[in-house]
Amino acid sequence: MDLGLDGKVALVLGAGGGLGSAIATTLAREGAKVALGDIDAAALERTASAIADAGGTALALPWDLGDLAVIEARFAAIEDRLGAVDVLVNNTGGPPPTPAGGQPPELWSKSFQQMVLSVIAVTDRALPGMRARKWGRIVTSTSSGVVAPIPNLGISNALRLSLVGWSKTLAREVARDGITANIVLPGRIATDRIKFLDAKKAEREGRAVEEISAESTGSIPVGRYGDPQEYASVVAFLASAPASYVTGSVIRVDGGLIASI
Repeated sequence: MDLGLDGKVALVLGAGGGLGSAIATTLAREGAKVALGDIDAAALERTASAIADAGGTALALPWDLGDLAVIEARFAAIEDRLGAVDVLVNNTGGPPPTPAGGQPPELWSKSFQQMVLSVIAVTDRALPGMRARKWGRIVTSTSSGVVAPIPNLGISNALRLSLVGWSKTLAREVARDGITANIVLPGRIATDRIKFLDAKKAEREGRAVEEISAESTGSIPVGRYGDPQEYASVVAFLASAPASYVTGSVIRVDGGLIASI
């Protein structure tokens, strides 16, 4: 299938991490020119180098999503080097594992700025150009916790769920401008984040991390963690031209993990 992404400009946030890197390299293979944002400069360069080595075009931009003041400068660099953003993939890191109760307001506020307000502000910066061209794709990666809250991820469950309401509302506002807005939520995908969460759970419960991982994969109908490429392929489709009639949706990539309909 021709995804119609050749020559399009894509911005992938969190592009140094497992999911973000897979998404960025997949879009580049489809012919998109990809701008990469991440706070981890070394991870960012690894993704950019992988894309360049494969013959793609990548622009690495060190980007602290908690700093809203840098958004304009980052977009100016993208527009100068690659062109206006056609595809925006909102992908942020998660907060530390915590219960929902008893967390300091400062942690809630910091996490909200990094995970929610940053996504909204970046999207607002990209939208005018998309509207002018009558074409755009906004894909926001969240978590399976927005459907089935994950124990000890209280902040993540709450804040990522707010992005679902935002994206659904936005989808209706921009649909007639040729812009789609969708949520994609990963189940347990084999990334460093999953390794970190497994390790933290093992530490809390005084068990071996291998036991925790085996228990976790045993609860997934397909019997394994997902591969980042499997997730990236779904995102790439939603970013594509053929996906023009898919908007306002929440797409699960979870191996059947979430039991609810």
